[in-house]
Amino acid sequence: MAAYTGTGDADPTGEEPDGTPEGPGGSPKGPGGSPNGPDTIPYGPGGGPGGGPDREPGGTSDGDRGPSLDGGLRRDEAVRAAVEQGLVGPATPIVGLLDITGIRASAAALHAAFDAVTAPGTPVLHAFAVKATPLVPVLRLLHREGIGAEVASPGELALARAAGVPPARTVLDSPAKTPAELREALALGIAVNADNPQELDRLDALVHSASTRSPIGIRVNPQVGGGSIGALSTATATSKFGVALRDEGAREWVVRAYLDRPWLTRLHAHSGSQGMPLELMARAVAETYGLAEEINGRAGGRQIDTLDIGGGLPVNFGSDTHTPTYEEYARLLAETVPGLFDGRYGLVTEFGRSLLAKHGVVLARVEYTKSAGGRAIAVTHAGVQVAARTVYAPRSWPLRVAAYDTKGRPKAGPDVVQDVAGPACFAGDLLAEERSMPLLEQGDYAAALDTGAYYFAHHYAYNSLARPGIHGFGPDGSGGVRFAVVRTPQTLDEIVAESGGAHAGSLTGTF
Repeated sequence: MAAYTGTGDADPTGEEPDGTPEGPGGSPKGPGGSPNGPDTIPYGPGGGPGGGPDREPGGTSDGDRGPSLDGGLRRDEAVRAAVEQGLVGPATPIVGLLDITGIRASAAALHAAFDAVTAPGTPVLHAFAVKATPLVPVLRLLHREGIGAEVASPGELALARAAGVPPARTVLDSPAKTPAELREALALGIAVNADNPQELDRLDALVHSASTRSPIGIRVNPQVGGGSIGALSTATATSKFGVALRDEGAREWVVRAYLDRPWLTRLHAHSGSQGMPLELMARAVAETYGLAEEINGRAGGRQIDTLDIGGGLPVNFGSDTHTPTYEEYARLLAETVPGLFDGRYGLVTEFGRSLLAKHGVVLARVEYTKSAGGRAIAVTHAGVQVAARTVYAPRSWPLRVAAYDTKGRPKAGPDVVQDVAGPACFAGDLLAEERSMPLLEQGDYAAALDTGAYYFAHHYAYNSLARPGIHGFGPDGSGGVRFAVVRTPQTLDEIVAESGGAHAGSLTGTF
C-alpha cells in the first residue's frame, strides 16, 4: 500500500539504582525522602495555623509521615512559617512553596489505585510528566517514591538524569525528536515512542546500525475528540500528535509497521489532560487496547507487550478536594477495558499535573492597594511571570487566591470584591478579577493555590522579572515545619547574563 504520512509523541519502563528494592513489575517501593541538602530552615511550634470559619480543608491524607493536618492546614502553617522565617517579605516579595507530605501522598495514591486493579506481577511504570514541574529535587523525590520520568526534550532528559532517574525508568516523548536525541535515547536504553512515519524511518536506520535495549513503540491518535480546553486535547481529528488512526489507510499502516518490525513492542496514546472527561480518556485507552489486540492477533503472538496509556487526569482548581481521583480513573479503566489489567500487557502511565498541582502555592506580598472605578485592587508580586496561563486565559485557568495578613495568618473579615494584580506592565496582568475575599491590605500576602504544576516552575520573563525561589516544606519532627531549598531566586546578575550581557558590544562593534 502507499506510505502513510502522519504526526505525534511517546513511551517508557523500569529499573532502580542505589540498591532501592523494586516492587512487582519493576515499580520501586523505596522509602520516602525529602529534598536533600543543607539549606533547611527549621520552624518551631508556636500555636495553631489559624483560619477563618469558611476555610475548606485540604484533600490529602498525611498517613504516618507528618502531623495530623490536612493539606489546607499544612499550607496555612507553611505560609506563616515562611513569613516568620523571612523566606518571603519586603526584600523577597514572592516565593513558591511545595508540600512534600502532599506530594508523597499523591504518589502513594497513584500506586495504590493501579495496584488494586492490576493482576499481580504485571510490570507497571508510573512516569511523571517532567514538563509539569521540571525541578530536579522534585524529580528525585518522586523517584524515591517509585515514580519514573516522561521527558519530551533534551533539557527534560538532562533534568531526569541529574535527579538520578535511571534510563530504564525514563520514557522519551516528543513530536520533534532529532536524530541526535534518538541516538542518545537508544544508546542509554530509554524507551522511545515514534510519533510519525518519518521518525520511524530514522529509527529503522538507527536500530539496524547499533544494538539497543530501548523498548520502542508508536504513538497513535485514536481521534476520539477533545475536552473543554482545545489546546490540551491531543486526540482530536487534527491533533499534531501521533498517527491519526481514522485517517484513510492509517490503521493498516500502523499494523503493517509492527508486522514488519518485530522490535516494535509498545503502543502509546495520550488523549489530553485538563478539561478531558474521564469517559473520553477511557475510550481512547480502549481504542488503543483494541489496536494492540489486532496487531498481536495478526502477528500470531504477543508482539506488543506494553501499553503506554499516557496521563491527563484533570485537577480540581475549585477547592482543596482532590477530584477526580486516581482510584476513580483506574476503576473506570477496569470497567471499560478489562483486558488492560489481566496481566497480558505491561503498563505505563504519564501523569503530571495531578501529582503536583494541589501541592504548590505561590505566595506574594501585597506591595500597594488602590481603587479604580469603585473596585479595590491589590498590587502584588505574582502575575504573568508565574501564572501565564491564568493571566492570558483566565476562563480556562482560574486560580483560587487566599488572603493572609502581614504575619502570614489567614485573614478574617467580610468579603470584598477586588482584583489581585501582578507586577507586569500591561493591564491584563491579573491573578484574579472581581474576586470576593477578605480585603487585602498593604503588607498582606496573596497566595495563588494549586500552583505546583505549570506555574512557578515555568517562569515567563516578562519585564525581566526574576524567577522566584522555591522551597519544599514538611514536618521537622518536633511539631513544626522545615523548609528545604528547591531553587534559589534568580539574581540580577543572572538576568543580565542570560540576556546577552557578555556580548553587550557585539552589534555595535560588528555592524
